[in-house]
Amino acid sequence: MKINEIRDLSSQEIVDKIQDLKEELFNLRFQNAMNQLDNPMRIVAVKKDIAKLKTVLKEQELGLNANINK
Repeated sequence: MKINEIRDLSSQEIVDKIQDLKEELFNLRFQNAMNQLDNPMRIVAVKKDIAKLKTVLKEQELGLNANINK
């Protein structure tokens, strides 16, 4: 998920996506514990997506410029 795509979402959509990704992360960890996980790097990717979503959500809460281009 790209940061520009995240910035186009509303706050409620971001919160919903965070919840969905947390559920996916739980399931991935469970699969990993049972040695059924095909791609262990998916855990890392989901964690990064959650961090990106939380960062943008915090930016929106603080009223920072959402059109930051880096």
